[in-house]
Amino acid sequence: MSIREKLDISAYLVVGPENTKGRPVMTIIKDAIEVGFTCIQIRSKVASAKEMIKLTQQASEAIAGAGKSEEVTLLVNDRLDVVLAARKQGIKVDGIHVGQEDIPVEVCREYLGENSIVGLSARTHEMLEYIKTVDVSQIDYFGIGPLHETSTKPDCGLDLDGKVITRSFEEISKIAKLSPIPVVVGGGVKLIDIPQLAKTGVDGFFVVSAVAEADDPKQAADDLVRAWKLYAPKAHKDLQ
Repeated sequence: MSIREKLDISAYLVVGPENTKGRPVMTIIKDAIEVGFTCIQIRSKVASAKEMIKLTQQASEAIAGAGKSEEVTLLVNDRLDVVLAARKQGIKVDGIHVGQEDIPVEVCREYLGENSIVGLSARTHEMLEYIKTVDVSQIDYFGIGPLHETSTKPDCGLDLDGKVITRSFEEISKIAKLSPIPVVVGGGVKLIDIPQLAKTGVDGFFVVSAVAEADDPKQAADDLVRAWKLYAPKAHKDLQ
């Protein structure tokens, strides 16, 4: 089975050095993997390319150390150069996540090959229209949001007027039904949101601060995974 067929975005952590309250990024990642997070994305607007490669290497080693290289997907946000450089150094990194304003997905696919993950965030104000019209053959999943306004990414969900548009659960359900590929939802997601979010039919949730800035990241990650498995119809099989 290819990496694209095995992709599990049910519990997805986005993290970088600016999100951890000064704690090591790797400690947060290890905690999340240990309790069942299935996808890790390294994202940083402050780290240099060299630092990003190092973080990617450490994350890859943490996943391998947990014996989960075949189960947990490792992605890098936006930095195709980092993914390529990491792979050149023998680091197992599974793909990239980009936004509509970033490197085109076709270019990512061309450089990373067919056996890689390419995820895409589409602009909030045109998400429904975009899902109906975009060629999804090059994309493995959509990241959508924000569910709430979030300080982690203040520009998340900006419309053309510069206002933040958040997603209602009703809209998310509509997107989940329309989308021909898996959908993961984030943007200020907290534990209290999981029951309702799980019922929309999306394939997973992504978080930054709910885990990386929690007083006890491992407990926070565990609570999120357990809640998702409890309420998501697609996840019930995991509990048996």
